[in-house]
Amino acid sequence: MSIFDRFLPKKKQPEVKNTIPQEKANIKKTFGVYCSKHHSTKGDKLCPKCTALLATVMTKINRCPYGITKPICDRCEQQCFGSSQNKEFMKIMSSVSKGMFLRHPMMSIKHKMASISVDYAKREQEKRLAEKNAAKKKNAEEKIKAKDEGKKSK
Repeated sequence: MSIFDRFLPKKKQPEVKNTIPQEKANIKKTFGVYCSKHHSTKGDKLCPKCTALLATVMTKINRCPYGITKPICDRCEQQCFGSSQNKEFMKIMSSVSKGMFLRHPMMSIKHKMASISVDYAKREQEKRLAEKNAAKKKNAEEKIKAKDEGKKSK
């Protein structure tokens, strides 16, 4: 602790936002657009198949192991659903992207920005991990080299 620490502004902890309610709303709207386009339902009503999948998705989001710090579902590494349900969910989310942009443009842009930020964070994390592994490898090589030079000098 230096003498200037009391004059400098204190670092604030990053604010963790609970994005689960917003993501649930996004998924409900996406399912509504998909079901009205592919199953010809009217308004906010969903067909029984989409309703069952939506109920499963909402249950799994509530039980997400990441809690409120969860990433966007389509960028998440851990599958919460079974493989067939996951494929259906991804099919719905990917096939409606143009329709969502026309019907809910701000929501689509925000979702795209969030997915870009998740991808960026993953790339940065992988880069830091690679740098750390390279530094460990270099350090180990230097230790071996120093041992060999120590043995030669004796």
